Amino acid sequence: MSTSALEMAATDGTKIENDLRKKRLWAYGIAATFAAISIGTYLYSEYYIYLSVYLWFGFIYGMCLQYGRFCFSSAFRDLFAVGVPRMAVGIMIATVLFAAVSALVTATGLSTFHAAPTGSHAVIAGTIFGVGMVFAGGCASGSLYKTGEGNMSAALVILSISVTQALFADAAGWTNALVPESWHASAVAKGLPDVINAGDGWVDQYLAGYVWNQPVLTFANLFGMLDESVAGAFFGNMLMGVVIPAALLLIVVYIGWSRRAFLKKRIKEKGHTTFRDELDGYWAMITANKRTAIAGLLLGIFCGLQMLVTQGLRVKFGVQNAGTLLERIGFDYGISVNGTVFDPGYWYVTTQEAQWVGWVFNKLGANNMDNIYFGFVNGIPNPAINPADWMSLALIGGAAVMALLHNEFKFKKPTLELATWAVIGGALMGIGSRLGLGCNVGAFFVRVAQGDTSGWLFGLGMIGGAYIGVKFFNWWTERRMAKEFAACDL
Repeated sequence: MSTSALEMAATDGTKIENDLRKKRLWAYGIAATFAAISIGTYLYSEYYIYLSVYLWFGFIYGMCLQYGRFCFSSAFRDLFAVGVPRMAVGIMIATVLFAAVSALVTATGLSTFHAAPTGSHAVIAGTIFGVGMVFAGGCASGSLYKTGEGNMSAALVILSISVTQALFADAAGWTNALVPESWHASAVAKGLPDVINAGDGWVDQYLAGYVWNQPVLTFANLFGMLDESVAGAFFGNMLMGVVIPAALLLIVVYIGWSRRAFLKKRIKEKGHTTFRDELDGYWAMITANKRTAIAGLLLGIFCGLQMLVTQGLRVKFGVQNAGTLLERIGFDYGISVNGTVFDPGYWYVTTQEAQWVGWVFNKLGANNMDNIYFGFVNGIPNPAINPADWMSLALIGGAAVMALLHNEFKFKKPTLELATWAVIGGALMGIGSRLGLGCNVGAFFVRVAQGDTSGWLFGLGMIGGAYIGVKFFNWWTERRMAKEFAACDL
């Protein structure tokens, strides 16, 4: 190698090392900023520790998601499009581990979870959401962590989800003509406060007139047990509601997508297979990607721990909801008519992002505190002091830190085509989230892990929607390629 070539190689190596050093400094800077926020706000008022809990768990979620490339859209898209089960397996691992920790938390009486109404609406909502996340190229949580990697298409997805939710939750006018009379009558009969227009607005009447009338069921309840009992938490909700269904689903995935290739390899090696080989194949599928498995392990554990810590602080401060804490600090703007703000006490996505947009719309003059979503339940507090907002922003920050440390951070501007699909997919996910009272995290992951029957219904719809989305994209790609070939022939 010539002297000039060696000098060029040395220069390139120096540039790479300097670039890596800068990225590490940015990572440390993000973590230090979050630490300064936590310390500074705590010194101002000890109540801010409640918000900091959301912040640091969000930070951990972001790191786990980015490390494991953990995305629900990727799970179903990879499964149906290219036959790769890695991410689907990781999601099931995380769900089972979350269920184990949650069962312990629930049995101690410190769970923050509330089951959702179970009905066909969950399947429909999941289907719409599933189609949307395939169109967008990422689920709600996946789009957040990809934003932390510098993916601006993912940021556009989050914006589309948020704007759609804020508009959809407050939709009235001509949409009232689509409301069945039974919904209207049932919503009005609920006797909600006068400031809440339960008889006006499609989503309000859908919620108060239909969804709230559906049964709230957990697997423990189906077996005649209380969720808080040891038997209900561990046998009903964890074993019967999560472990067994997850194991059966993984068996289906193994038989449908992994078994053939694994046994073909074993036959080539040994000339025959036994039942032990089947077990080896099943285990090999589960441990195929260590990063995804580790991410699932950590997500499951920390999701359960957040419930324990949050409830412990509620007991310490003598509150049921963060709305009370915000009022004590001196922020009473945007609190719901019930004195509450969105404060799930566990990992959740989409609602807090909709609150950002709802707050902006309100500041611009929109009267959006008269609906159930914002005005009766979640409020629209200033994003700077909204606990769940701290969690989402920290999730983006945690993903950015992990991406920077692994040299995986890069700003990516979307093409016009990607931006279009991001907006369309985000809009569908926003609608699906409001109809299903949550997204891939809140309506599926968390609920399934808590033994909530509605979680599996949303999940079934989400899987079906993802399948439809993949089939549509296959058709779309083939159609576009046919047009391009036809143009070349001309």
